[in-house]
Amino acid sequence: MFHRTERLLLRPPWPEDWNLVLGGIADERVVRNLASAPWPYHAEDARKFVKLSIDPMYPRFLITRAHDAALVGCIGIDLTEGEVELGYWIARPFWGQGFATEAGGAALEVAQMLGHRRIVASHFLDNPASGKVLKKLGFEPTGRVIERHSCGRGDAAPTAEYSLILEEGATPAVQQAA
Repeated sequence: MFHRTERLLLRPPWPEDWNLVLGGIADERVVRNLASAPWPYHAEDARKFVKLSIDPMYPRFLITRAHDAALVGCIGIDLTEGEVELGYWIARPFWGQGFATEAGGAALEVAQMLGHRRIVASHFLDNPASGKVLKKLGFEPTGRVIERHSCGRGDAAPTAEYSLILEEGATPAVQQAA
């Protein structure tokens, strides 16, 4: 599955993409904000990641710039503890440029097209930028803060939880940066 936005192409990872993934995620400041990526992140981790099977109901995409195919990050929806969860990472050179919000809106459009109605997401409390992205995407804080394990941190850390109801037939609302 593919999806195009104004600046981005979301596409599935292919085995030959392992070096692009490694180049984008092998940064401790990126990995520490993820639950399942290990630190240090090695070539073998990237090779395994791009070979993972993808359930069509829970797609995972590489985020690439449409004009030059540069790898911006990765985004996907997954089934986690019985809930549909949005997760993403953005390579550090692309932070602060609105790519997470743009890719997030596209991933929510795909989720809605697939029939998902409730999406959850979370962010580590020491990563407030991710919370801003989630709010721009229309997620509402649930008020819950839970400990979540981060392989990259090697420990649990507090996370703020969010949820979003996708209304049937409506385009997911993405707020523009103020």
